[in-house]
Amino acid sequence: MTTDSVWRGGSIGDHTHAVLAPNPGPMTLDGTNTWVLHTPGDDTAVVVDPGPLDEGHLQAVLAYVEQLGARVGLTLITHWHHDHTESLGRWAELVDVPVRGGGHGDAFADDERIVLGLLQIRVIATPGHTADSVSFHLPDADVLVTGDTVLGRGTTVVAHPDGALGPYLASLDKLHAIAAQRPTALAPAHGPTHADAGAVIASYKKHRLERLDQVRAALAAGDADATDVAQAIVERVYAAVPREVWPAAKLSVQAQLEYLRG
Repeated sequence: MTTDSVWRGGSIGDHTHAVLAPNPGPMTLDGTNTWVLHTPGDDTAVVVDPGPLDEGHLQAVLAYVEQLGARVGLTLITHWHHDHTESLGRWAELVDVPVRGGGHGDAFADDERIVLGLLQIRVIATPGHTADSVSFHLPDADVLVTGDTVLGRGTTVVAHPDGALGPYLASLDKLHAIAAQRPTALAPAHGPTHADAGAVIASYKKHRLERLDQVRAALAAGDADATDVAQAIVERVYAAVPREVWPAAKLSVQAQLEYLRG
C-alpha cells in the first residue's frame, strides 16, 4: 500500500491487485486501475474495469491472472465512463465471461452479494459521480473498491447532469459506515491505495461541504448575477486549480448549484 505521489499499481493484501493502465492524464491521474480480485487457492478471478483499449494492458491483466493460477470468471464495471469501459469489445474476445455494470449485463442491486468460487463481493450502490456508479466491498479482505467515487489522490468530479451531489454525499456516508466497522483499505480506480479508507472518505465529505460553503460565498459576492453563474464561480473558487481541469470543475459547480436549489 502506498500514498506516494507516483503510483504504478500493486496489491492490497492477497485478494486485490491493481494493474495500472497506460492512460495518465489530468482526469485519470496515473491511469486507470484495473483491479483483479482473487481468493488465494481459487481457480477463478474477477476483473473490475478492464479500462482503455490498449492491447498491452489487457495482456498484462491476463498475465497476472494466469500467474495466480486462475482464469477470469466475471467482469465488473464500476460505471460507464470511457476510461473504464473502452476495451470491453476486445476484452470479450479475450475472455468469454459475463460482464456486469456500466450498462452491460444484469443490473446491480444495492447490497447484492456476488459469490464466485471462494470470492465474496458485496455490491454497494454509490451514485453521485455518475448515476450508475457502484463500489465493491470484499468483506473477507476488508477492502473497498470505489471506482471514481473515492480516488486515491485529489477529489472526484460530480459529473452534472448524470451525477448529482445529494446522492454523492449519501454514497460517501454509506461507504464511511462500512469502513468504520473495522479497518478497511481503499482500492480506487485512479491513484494510490490507502490503508484507512474511512479517513479518506471522511476527508472527501469535509471537502465537499467546504466547497459548498465557498459556492454560497461566491453567490453572495455577486456571482449569482453573472451571465454564466457556474463559470464565474469556477473562476473564483477554483482559481488555484489548473485551467485544464476547469471544465470538470464546472460540472461539479453545476451539481452544487442544483443541490443548493433543491
